[in-house]
Amino acid sequence: MYNTSIKYNCFSMGDIMKKIGLLPRIILAIIFGILIGSIAPDWTVRILATFNGIFGNFLGFAIPLIIVGFIAPGIGEIGKGAGKLLGLTTLLAYASTIAAGLLAFFAARSLYPILLKSGASEAFENPEEALLAPFFKLEIPPIMGVMTALVLAFALGLGMASLKGNALKNVMTEFRSIVEMIISRVIIPLLPVHILGIFANMTQGGQVQTIMAVFAKVFVMIIVLHFVMLTIQYTVNGTLARKNPLALLKGMMPAYFTALGTQSSASTIPVTLEHAKKAGVREKVADFSIPLLATIHLSGSMITLISCSMAVMLLNGQQASFAAMMPFILMLGVTMVAAPGVPGGAVMAALGLLETMLGFDQTMLSLMIALYLAQDSFGTACNVTGDGAIAGIVDKLTAKKNIQHVPASKAS
Repeated sequence: MYNTSIKYNCFSMGDIMKKIGLLPRIILAIIFGILIGSIAPDWTVRILATFNGIFGNFLGFAIPLIIVGFIAPGIGEIGKGAGKLLGLTTLLAYASTIAAGLLAFFAARSLYPILLKSGASEAFENPEEALLAPFFKLEIPPIMGVMTALVLAFALGLGMASLKGNALKNVMTEFRSIVEMIISRVIIPLLPVHILGIFANMTQGGQVQTIMAVFAKVFVMIIVLHFVMLTIQYTVNGTLARKNPLALLKGMMPAYFTALGTQSSASTIPVTLEHAKKAGVREKVADFSIPLLATIHLSGSMITLISCSMAVMLLNGQQASFAAMMPFILMLGVTMVAAPGVPGGAVMAALGLLETMLGFDQTMLSLMIALYLAQDSFGTACNVTGDGAIAGIVDKLTAKKNIQHVPASKAS
């Protein structure tokens, strides 16, 4: 009886831990990291730094696999579809995502000098010098460079889209499943430990107050920008549909709150579909566009990534110029396509670009992960709510085309 009780209790605790969402785990990791960094001896922090070094190298090894595993099958799958409807939906989704990136860039460039004053970069100057070194380092070199992985992913994706056979497509789909398992079963579960170690080391180095002040201000700005972008999207939708934009946006709020809880665009598709149809989107258009947009429309994630990356650059004393950020935004809009339906998929897909195009090191990448995951559910909610607006715009544009092609005898 006693042994059975122990097994039952252990099983129950395991279930409870699995049910705790990623965001609460990230918050707990930050809190415990600050506590450990404040009171624990240096050797404890160095143990965590050793884990972080190994985990960071493994993450670097996984980045090319993530790029090839996500982008290649994603492009291959998008390459086939309903012709003009596919092209129009993809074009509008990409344009919306890029517009969101530009909104975030100009907002950050205008507000960060006020919100994140110069003291932030001074307090975070030469961060690696203030951090405790690990006991040892384990090198895990990636099998290819990030740009090589990007070119290979595009080549494979475009090739699969043009070929009639499914052999390579099936292989890449299974490879994507393996990469998703690595993320969901290894990287995501260990991320809280990684973030705990980062904050313990930064607290020990006297940097945590600066980081937490940045976290709070960036978080608020991102949420505001999400709703600004949703307002723009539904204003365009409402203008075309001749309906009240605020009423349309209010009608999609069930999808917003569903995504807020699930942190998954894919899991929210049924709710988004239902309320897009209630808003007047034709069933045929909704059934095609909503599942596609859940994969390719990432305006909320784009706002978050641009805002967070510019904040991390400012913390490191770097200035984010338009010439540097615009190519990054354009590439990011493509790279995030087919990011997996797991929390943090977009930032995982973006790590390679952050490293190669913006020059992020492991410390900066770790801060990006922590910043992004702290509000991942809000970015996902913005994505799926915007899907309803894009679907409505597609519906009205295709309806107008159909009217133009009505035979003269019927038009009269």
